[in-house]
Order: sequence, then C-alpha cells, then structure tokens
Amino acid sequence: MNEVFVDWSLAEQVAVRVADRAPFGGAHHLEGLAREFDVHTARAEDLVATTTGLRALSGDARARVVDRADWIRANLASLQRLLRPLFERMVDAPGGGPSALASRIGAVELGAVLGWMSTRVLGQYDLLVLEDEAAEDQDLVYYVGPNLVALERRYAFPTTDFRLWLALHEVTHRAQFMGVPWMREHYLGLVSGLLDGTETESFDLATALRSLVDRRRSGDPIDKGSGGGVLGAISSPEQQATLDRIAGLMSLLEGHGDVTMGRAGEGVVGGADRFARVMADRRRTASGVTRVFQRLVGLEAKLAQYAQGEAFIAAVEAHGGTALLDRVWEDPSHLPGLDEIRQPDQWIQRMVSASADPVAG
Repeated sequence: MNEVFVDWSLAEQVAVRVADRAPFGGAHHLEGLAREFDVHTARAEDLVATTTGLRALSGDARARVVDRADWIRANLASLQRLLRPLFERMVDAPGGGPSALASRIGAVELGAVLGWMSTRVLGQYDLLVLEDEAAEDQDLVYYVGPNLVALERRYAFPTTDFRLWLALHEVTHRAQFMGVPWMREHYLGLVSGLLDGTETESFDLATALRSLVDRRRSGDPIDKGSGGGVLGAISSPEQQATLDRIAGLMSLLEGHGDVTMGRAGEGVVGGADRFARVMADRRRTASGVTRVFQRLVGLEAKLAQYAQGEAFIAAVEAHGGTALLDRVWEDPSHLPGLDEIRQPDQWIQRMVSASADPVAG
C-alpha cells in the first residue's frame, strides 16, 4: 500500500547512487569498527548513567556499525512505518492514491534527500520499535562507519577518543527515551497526532518537497520557528502547535545530549573541546545546495535546537542546579514548550509555582 504513494525501491536506488559519490564507501573501511563500538557503547552507557542517573529500562545498549546504504535502508523502513497510517487513510479517501508518475517523482526527491543525509550523519539512535521484524533489529544505536572514517582522517582525530565521545551523545539519547518510562510513548504520540491531523487530500510528498525548494529560491522564509521541513510547509495551525511541542522537546533532548556528552567525557575523553568546535563549525558552514537540503528536511531548525537547548539547561541549572533540571523527567507536563526553551524563566517560574502548590506538587 505504501508503494502507491512512494516508489520506495526507486527512492532507495536514488539515495544509494547519491551516497556512492562520497569517499570511503568500501567495506574494508568498516573492518574492526563493530568490535570497537561494542566497547565504546557499553562504556558510554555507564558514563551517561553515572552523570545523569538515567539508564535504559530495556537492557544494555547495542551498537550496529553500518555503511551509508544500510543507513538509507533502515531510515526508509522507519519512514514507511511512520507514514503507513496516513497512507492507509489516503487510500480510502476520495480520489485514492497519486499517479504512478507522482509516486516516482516523490521517490526521486526523497531519495536525493536521504542520499545526501547519509553522507553527513555520524550516529543515530533508532527510536521506533519495529512491529514485524526480528528483535535483533530493534532498539539499536547506529554508527555510520564511512562518515566517521572520513571525518577522522580529515581532521586527524584520535579515533579512540572521538568514537567514545560520539557514543556518549547517542547513548544519552537512548537513555532519555528508554530510561524515562513515559518518554518514548509520549514522543511517538506527538508524532502520531501530527500525522493524524494531516488532511489526506493535501498531503503530496513530491509537491511539498518541491515547494520548499521554490520558496528557498524566492527568498521566502521556510522555517516557521518550530519545524520547517516538509511537515512545516503543509501543516495546519493545530499541527503547528504540535510541531512547537515537538521542537521544544527535541531542543531539550539535543541540548541535554551535548551537555551530557561534555560532562560524561570530562577527564575521560581527550580532545573533546576540539571535537565540539569542529562539529559546531560543521553544522554552521553548510551553504548552497547543502543549505537547501537542510531546510528541505527541517535540519536547519534542528541545528538551532542544540544551542537553544544548551542555553535553556544552563539557565535552569544556574537557578536551581541539576535537581531543578531533573524535574523535566518526572512527567510529560513538566516538559518545556518551545517558548519556554527560548525564555527559560517562564519554565522555572512554572516549576517553582507547581512546587509551592500542594495540589500540583
């Protein structure tokens, strides 16, 4: 049924073809990485638990080193699962599915985006639990081997320190989603609600992708302060409110990931300050076609989340230390909204007021 709306096989072919243009794609570059990241991931998990008090309730973290093509396939599979309920509703809607041409156009656009992303991403925690696949393919921390090798060689990074440093960030995300009992379901509920609110007759992936590029060329703003990307371009006011909630949550989690990575690696990871500077520059210096792609998929808004989240955490801890910050993990209602991320005093006052209220407290 998904194939009616996107030719997933074509999307994979296009994405892999784009990815193949990047260096270090050969399998020999992955030799030994799997064993290394098993060790780094286990060590990172202990360091993150000691630093934050968060440890996944689903057992030990498992690492999987992949090449760019494997990363593409994993993310296409996640995207298919994510969009399946929306596509099922679209089949039943008046007019049914799109034309075969539209399906192929959407596949080419999507493949180009994923192919480019596969050359940039270093690690990823796979949040979505698979519904109909083997348990060994669930709840994984991915590392994209060719991109790691390329970055390490370009900047002459010491591999052991850099790989542990990267593992700290990815394992922190797993601890957030799997160590806070309600976090995963809350996040997936927000995403499901966002898609449930999409008007089936207005959802055209290829048109949405193309409209974002056209708006970028004309100088119109793409990011509306929260999501940007495809969903930001086609969403209703209600969906924008949900996008703001998602953006607030992701700002918190991304900022917390960076802060934790620094603290957990202190005295353990050599060169962490240099790693952080290089990664920050890497995020900022994208231009031309790269910038278009970032806006296209909502990455440009995501890059701002790191800085906003870190600033929020700094302000909260300056007021009440880590004890105040840890209140975000107590209940979904304690999560900061996007406005509170940008103005931390609002969230601080809300938490102080809740503590003073014996009913809310």
